[in-house]
Order: sequence, then C-alpha cells, then structure tokens
Amino acid sequence: MYAFNDILQKIEQEIAQLQFPHPPKSLYDPIEYILSLGGKRIRPALVLMACNLYKEDVEDAVKPALGLEVFHNFTLLHDDLMDEADMRRNKPTVHKVWNANTSILSGDAMLIAAYQLIGETKSESLKEILNLFTVTALEICGGQQYDMEFESRTDVTEEEYIEMIRLKTAVLIACALKMGAIAGNASKADAEALYQYGINIGLAFQLQDDLLDVYGDTATFGKNIGGDILCNKKTFMLINALRRASDAQKAELENWISKKTFDPAEKIAAVTDIYSQLHLKELSEDKIHIYYEQAMKCLASLSVAPERLNILKEISARLMNRQS
Repeated sequence: MYAFNDILQKIEQEIAQLQFPHPPKSLYDPIEYILSLGGKRIRPALVLMACNLYKEDVEDAVKPALGLEVFHNFTLLHDDLMDEADMRRNKPTVHKVWNANTSILSGDAMLIAAYQLIGETKSESLKEILNLFTVTALEICGGQQYDMEFESRTDVTEEEYIEMIRLKTAVLIACALKMGAIAGNASKADAEALYQYGINIGLAFQLQDDLLDVYGDTATFGKNIGGDILCNKKTFMLINALRRASDAQKAELENWISKKTFDPAEKIAAVTDIYSQLHLKELSEDKIHIYYEQAMKCLASLSVAPERLNILKEISARLMNRQS
C-alpha cells in the first residue's frame, strides 16, 4: 500500500500537470492561481486511500480525485467572494487579485473542469461516481444556503446546525471516500461504510474546528482565535449557549451579538467566559467524541485486513489532532 506522504506527493504531481490550454488565458489564470496555493489535499488523498484499500494500482481513482480537488477549490473561490474574504492560505483571494466578475466566471469554469475530469473515469464505474458527485455538489450548495440563512436567524437549533455542517463539510469527505471505494471495486456495503465514516469524521472535524476557534492556540491552529465570536457565527457553542444560558447570561450574549462597535478582544473574552461558565468546551468535546467513535466503528466494519486500515486511522488522527 501507499504511505500517506506518497499519496500526497502523487496528488501534488498530478495537480501540477493539470493544463488549461484553451483561450482566453485570462479565464484560466485564476484557476491555476488558486490551485497553486496548495492546501492539505485531504479530499483527493482520501479518494486514492480508499481505492488503495482494495487494489494496489490506484490509477483508476486519479481522475475522480483531481476532479474533486478542482471542485473543492471552486467552492473556496466562490465562498471567498461571498464572504468578502481578503486572504486564502496567506495569499490574496482571487477576487482581490482580479475582480468579482472574474472570480464568478473562473469559478464556473472550475466546476465544468471538475466534471470534465470526473468524466474521464473508467466506463464501468463512471455512472455511479458521476451520480455521487452530482448529488454531493447539490448538497454542498444546500449547506452553503443554510449557512447564509443562519446569519440572520436567532432561533437556529443544534439539529439544524449539524445538518448544515453535514451538507457543507462532511458530504464532500464522504464522497471522496466512496468514490475511491467504487474505483477500487469495493463491495456496496464497504463503499457505504466508508461514506458513513466520512460523514462522521467530517462532523467531528467541523465541530473541533468550532471548538478550536474559541479555545485553540493560534500558533498551532493556524488562524486567529475568536473569529466566529466576532462575526456572531451560529456555531454549536453559540447555539447551545443561547439555549442553556441564564436570563442574565443570555442578555449579555444578546448584547454582544447586537453591538455594532466593540473592542474585539473584549468581546472574545466576554463570550468565551460565558461559554466556560456553561461548560460548553466539555459539551463540544463529548459531541466530537461521539462522532469520532462512530467513524471508527464504520472503519472496523470494512471487509479488509485490519492493517490496511492504518492509513485511514492515520489521517483520522491528523484531522483531529490539531492542538488546542
């Protein structure tokens, strides 16, 4: 089997060889730019890992993996525009280097290029992989819509939030794993188990991201702490804080949420203090543990030799072991 670093190296080599030769060059320059910014390449790596569980030659999974990575970066390009973000991976975002119209049009071209790459999948698995990808792409759009709608709502429930992050984050991880399983000729039961593993590890990952945004260490987390608090993002912790708070705590939270001008450090400290009073760090950790353990159960159900699962256990640990 491939080692994890070998798979990442293969992915980087394949991405470096992607070519967009058609004119006009100005349409494809932003695509090459955002792909060159790097990233963890987790999703295409998962495609190859899942395929490698069932066969030594992963070439049949390369095109779907590349298509998924192009699609993922397309979503980031449009997310950055919608969020008016200035930076992506410590570099200016596409709409800052070029403009909003270019960002939209080049993003559209990326989506088409993703379908083109996935369309090069071997014929016997093409229909199943293409159908899976199409459903996933629509689900991600639904998750993004929910996320936008939650910005103006004060009554978002925990269940609604979990569904939003399932659609926005987890289904793409699950899709990557199931794509690889299909390309590797896995049984339907194993392909579904890998999909469910992806859903659960994706939910655990996003909930931990929310947790680290409040309680993480900037040096190891990789981004500033408290961003979700500053923009009143409806996270697992804020939703549960509003639900569990005393009248006084809720009034203080709502006061901070409604303020238009404030000292950022003061707001982060005040809201974090309420979270701590309500033991929301522990509540989040318990929820993360539930999804992580369910993901491990899905892996254990696979009909492959246990030692072949080590690579997925390694990536699970890498996803979850960001320092707090």
